Amino acid sequence: MAQVTVRNIVKRYGNAQVIHGVNVDIADGEFVILVGPSGCGKSTLLRMIAGLEAISGGEISIGGRVVNDILPKDRDIAMVFQNYALYPHKNVADNMGFSLKIKGRPKAEIDAKVKKAADILDLGKLLD
Repeated sequence: MAQVTVRNIVKRYGNAQVIHGVNVDIADGEFVILVGPSGCGKSTLLRMIAGLEAISGGEISIGGRVVNDILPKDRDIAMVFQNYALYPHKNVADNMGFSLKIKGRPKAEIDAKVKKAADILDLGKLLD
């Protein structure tokens, strides 16, 4: 585990600012709990730290390295969701591409998008 530093993080969706200059220091090995009502930005903040959500302003450092423009797979951060919607009878690739399949997208497009997402997240070896 490494130190995580969040400095003046801001998140906007259009004109709506939903994260307002958050500052957090988490020491290596420290356990931290984010508590707040539904919709207050806890998950958005975690998604920004993991690189799954772009930040609108501020700086995130992991292990002393600024990671604002670093891909999620290169941050060495994992996120486990409270409620996941996976189909246990499907493999990883089929779970990742399921929403595209039900939208009627061509198989070649689904395969390409699943591969691209898997490459970004370094999940390629887990697809089958």
